[in-house]
Amino acid sequence: MDSLLKELYKQGTALFEEGKYSEAEPFLKDVIRINPGYADVLNKLGVIAYLKSELEEAAEYLEKALRLNPRYTEASLNLAITYNEMNEFKKAQDVFSKAAQIAHPTPQAADPFIAGKFANEHYRLGNMYMDFGMTEEAIEEYRKALRLNDGFADVRTKLGVALRNKKLFDEAVTELTRAKELNPDFGPAWVQLGLTYYTQGLTGLAIEEWEAALRHMPGLKEARTYLKLVKEKEQS
Repeated sequence: MDSLLKELYKQGTALFEEGKYSEAEPFLKDVIRINPGYADVLNKLGVIAYLKSELEEAAEYLEKALRLNPRYTEASLNLAITYNEMNEFKKAQDVFSKAAQIAHPTPQAADPFIAGKFANEHYRLGNMYMDFGMTEEAIEEYRKALRLNDGFADVRTKLGVALRNKKLFDEAVTELTRAKELNPDFGPAWVQLGLTYYTQGLTGLAIEEWEAALRHMPGLKEARTYLKLVKEKEQS
């Protein structure tokens, strides 16, 4: 890799990992113009195109990535999701099945692999949508992840935050409460539930939630900080 290509790759990848997708795109495209043989760069461009709802372009990038590396699981999953959005359901299933077969040749292992990987990809896409401020799209992706595996406290917490951002407070409380039940040691669920109460003006419930969180997890700094801020505001 020559110095220019290396620098373009480095900058594009760093921006992508930071969630700065629009800034990353021109660097990544320059890499492909110079050398079209980078499957990981094609995968990243496919994700960016998907997030821009440019589905045909996304599929083209991801198909190229898989031609270069047929065992590239992440690109396979991204392509399956893209095909699904394009209503190409048979193509989506074929890509998924092939990815599962490569990773886990035994039929017994295929279904859990597919469900888990698909859920993780929806979660990752949901986070990307949140980074872009596309809350409704993020909610849809988080819900897709939970339909595949409803036991993720972190996904439910992110869904709760997204619902709160849309002022769907009752739904947010339901999801955050469920996240706590799934994993009582997952601190962000407690913190975000308290913030959801506070956002509604239910300061007493917020304080109760953060105090309960600290009794359960004394080292939960976010709860301690919010509790201090709220009490100081009440006293001023």
